[in-house]
Amino acid sequence: MTMGFQFIITLFFTSVFLCRTNSQTAPDTVLNCCEGDVLVLLDASGSIASYEFSHMVSFVADLLKPFSLGEDEVRFSLLLVGTEPRLDFGFETHRTQEALQAALRQVKQLRGDTNTEKALDMARDRVLPPGVPGGTRPNLPRVLLWLTDGVDPGQVSEPMKELRDEGVAVLVVSTGHGNYQVLRQVVTPPVEDHLYFVDIDDINIILEDVRNAIIEIIRAERLKVRDVSSRSATLHWRPVLAGSGYYNIRFGPVPSGGETNPGGGPGTSPGTSPGHYQRITRPGNTDTAQLTGLKPGTKYKVTLRPESNVNALKTLTTYFTTTPEVLSPAVVTVSESTANSVRVSWGPVQADSLQSVQVEYSALPTGKLQIAKVNKQQNYTVLKNLQPDTTYLVTVSAKYASGSEKAMSVKACTQEVLPALADLQLTTVGSDSVEVQWKGAEEGLRGYWVTWEGDHSRVTQPSERSSLYLPPSSLSTTLTNMPASARVCVSPVYRTARGEGLCCTARFKDALTWGYNS
Repeated sequence: MTMGFQFIITLFFTSVFLCRTNSQTAPDTVLNCCEGDVLVLLDASGSIASYEFSHMVSFVADLLKPFSLGEDEVRFSLLLVGTEPRLDFGFETHRTQEALQAALRQVKQLRGDTNTEKALDMARDRVLPPGVPGGTRPNLPRVLLWLTDGVDPGQVSEPMKELRDEGVAVLVVSTGHGNYQVLRQVVTPPVEDHLYFVDIDDINIILEDVRNAIIEIIRAERLKVRDVSSRSATLHWRPVLAGSGYYNIRFGPVPSGGETNPGGGPGTSPGTSPGHYQRITRPGNTDTAQLTGLKPGTKYKVTLRPESNVNALKTLTTYFTTTPEVLSPAVVTVSESTANSVRVSWGPVQADSLQSVQVEYSALPTGKLQIAKVNKQQNYTVLKNLQPDTTYLVTVSAKYASGSEKAMSVKACTQEVLPALADLQLTTVGSDSVEVQWKGAEEGLRGYWVTWEGDHSRVTQPSERSSLYLPPSSLSTTLTNMPASARVCVSPVYRTARGEGLCCTARFKDALTWGYNS
């Protein structure tokens, strides 16, 4: 290859990879912009001159200096390439910029062979896998930045492909202009953003471009919407103003037809009128804002613009959809029913938007309508002084500040009154019969349930139990073929259940009349 042709090739690469336009100037400090793990793979072999190596290390120090370090932000690791590659420091080693910069000033060149393949094996197995001790964090971006002179890179295409397939973004900075095709294959597309050829003396020319490329990969989701309800939401963001300036927040519904006018003027939502958007501001030392006055079941667009006199910061945009409004009462339940009261509950509680709640109830079919007003903070009330054994229609109705109303009705049944048996007497007749007498119970009686069995306290073997159902007009009965000692019980029977009964014990050996004992 002639010297003239080499000069043309060199000029071509310099023109293509150094003449980048419209590069965004990075601020002095990239505050909370990013979250991810970046591994710097630095060629420290003998093919790199000491002068070139020191410039590479200085470039890395300047490149990483603006980033905020921490467990919830960016972490860096340095892997040196030599005959035996060495992990100079891992992701968990340096948590501050001061410690990171001090470590970079102490980096020593390994020299020896350019064993990039072995270094990539170490990166793949020990450094970049998420979840392993000292490795990367799960579910966060991972970046491999390789600085090389491009001389004899080795068989790196396949291991680099494996890393890319596992989600690692690969960037390359080469201070030599050879092996373009090899290096082009290993970087993550687009090549023009992730592959840089530069002379070592001019390496700082690409500093901002490389940094911005890394930022685009590990930029954190800085604008999030949480606690979304039907009429409110909370906006969260990573602070970028460090207490100075303020945040300009604008939010409004996305038109049903979509954003069809992306070139709309200031103050106008694409496809909507200006009145649809709300604006609020928050001080530079805040990181949340409450979005209120929203419409239920509506998709919203929200933008946050950090306003600063120091740096031009990017406007952030996100979307969210409010939940459909489920007006209360959406459910009404009845519980704890007694003969004269029931508990009525409803939900959900929406005290902030409610104006009033009331409960209407009446006995079916033609009872008088009664109204119970309740505090809008409550979701239950106890209806008292009701008629026993009666079905009520209960309606819970709510009025909202918006003017809307919602009502729901259920049936509630009070319990039947179950008077206990008032009196019980047993009179023995002969050696194995007993006359059972009792006093009548209250109105609504359906009959009497008489049961008897041997007295368990006087026999060792369990006895058979017998029973007899009698009509409500019966006030006595005679039981025959009774055991020597028998326990007799009589219970009143009502429509829904038995009332409390009485029991007595008959002992025939004494041939006496026994009063009741309950």
